[in-house]
Amino acid sequence: MTISILYQNGRADEATIEALIAAHRNESFAWLHIHGRSEDARALVGRFAEVPAAAADTLTQQETRPRASVMGNAALINLRGPGEMLAQDSDPLVSIRIWAQHGLVISVGYRELDALADVKEKARRGEIADPGDLIAAIASTITDELDPEVANMGDCIDDIESMLDPENAAEARSRITQTRSRAIAYRRFLAPQRQALERLSLANVGWLGEDDKLHIQEAADRCARMVEELEAIRERAALTHEALTDLRAEQMNQRALMLSIVALVFLPLTFITGLLGMNVKGIPYAEAPWAFWGVTGLCAAIAIGVTAWFAAAHWLKR
Repeated sequence: MTISILYQNGRADEATIEALIAAHRNESFAWLHIHGRSEDARALVGRFAEVPAAAADTLTQQETRPRASVMGNAALINLRGPGEMLAQDSDPLVSIRIWAQHGLVISVGYRELDALADVKEKARRGEIADPGDLIAAIASTITDELDPEVANMGDCIDDIESMLDPENAAEARSRITQTRSRAIAYRRFLAPQRQALERLSLANVGWLGEDDKLHIQEAADRCARMVEELEAIRERAALTHEALTDLRAEQMNQRALMLSIVALVFLPLTFITGLLGMNVKGIPYAEAPWAFWGVTGLCAAIAIGVTAWFAAAHWLKR
């Protein structure tokens, strides 16, 4: 029989906690999940004499990285997965801290882990009979939820690569920055999580069965594949960002070239109009009735000639 208690917001039935402790002492499997922000979370962990003080302190720490440490016939495990996101949170994945030993699992979370809903449902259906089943279920469910999120990042990179054109450059640059930052943040936790799961799958503890080790190893292998995918996403994002930067530089060069061409076309025309616009005596044909149209025609001919020369020199090609 699995006894699972959610200790939320500092409220729990003391009789129920006592029943949980009694069930554990009677060799029944007991699972206690504690909300880390509860004021007496540390004291509640201390109710179980089997949990060392160092492990109890680690369970109630707010900042954690994925890890797995074997302590005799027990294990201290930290995992990360999708979950409740708060406005002040900088980490994209929610942590869960687990103390596991024969017949007892104590888990602590400061934010709600999405995987716990499915795991609790399995516990209610009687599919979890010991700590090995519980940890394997948590690791597998977290991996199942992370897999499509990592795949979506790859699909996002595919979409961005297909829209590399001047019209969509600003939107693509914003999306590639967000995707790259998210991939880096995910990899920061998934790489040590893979190592933690691999270490746990090799742990020599009596409550971890061979089938549990296989499920944990499978979760570790999937984490390894996701880490490789995140590496590829990060590299593709960097290459795509470079392509966007090159595209922007090419646009600026094209515009600078067009401005230079326009300036060169008007440079001789400005010289002629400036020369003929001087208020001095002796300007030829100044009194002729056709002088204005003559100068206009000359300027037009020069402009056409300069433009034709640029075209022959392939300066006007994009």
